[in-house]
Amino acid sequence: MSTLAEQRIAIVAKHMASEITHDFDTTMSTFDHPRYELFGAGQVFDGAEAVLNYFKNSRRSFPDQANEPILLRAMEDAVLAEFWLTGTHNGPIQTPQGELAPTGKKIRVRMAAVFEFAPGGTGIICERVYFDSATILRQLTN
Repeated sequence: MSTLAEQRIAIVAKHMASEITHDFDTTMSTFDHPRYELFGAGQVFDGAEAVLNYFKNSRRSFPDQANEPILLRAMEDAVLAEFWLTGTHNGPIQTPQGELAPTGKKIRVRMAAVFEFAPGGTGIICERVYFDSATILRQLTN
């Protein structure tokens, strides 16, 4: 029998892998309460419909979006993930300055995310992603 920490790490790994293959049914099944907070963009998506729409919309901009895990570490009621986000900008993306047309450029950005769990639980209740949006824009416009 695995420990709660090992179970949570496995859930986060499953979540991240299913995002790459666009298996959003599996991704959504890892949540007890779907919630995404994107600190680099100042956006919050709360509830199943909002989170699923976020997944679908972000893949329009970066259809080949993937993550390359660097570290998955269990903490009290959370798993810390550090990873590389990669993708090719093949669809429009909304920015604070308006829509950025597809550039065809690739991005590779180091990010961190905290996957929160209810005490004793194994379903994600929030994924909070930290990144520098200026790094992404710089890679798309230079």
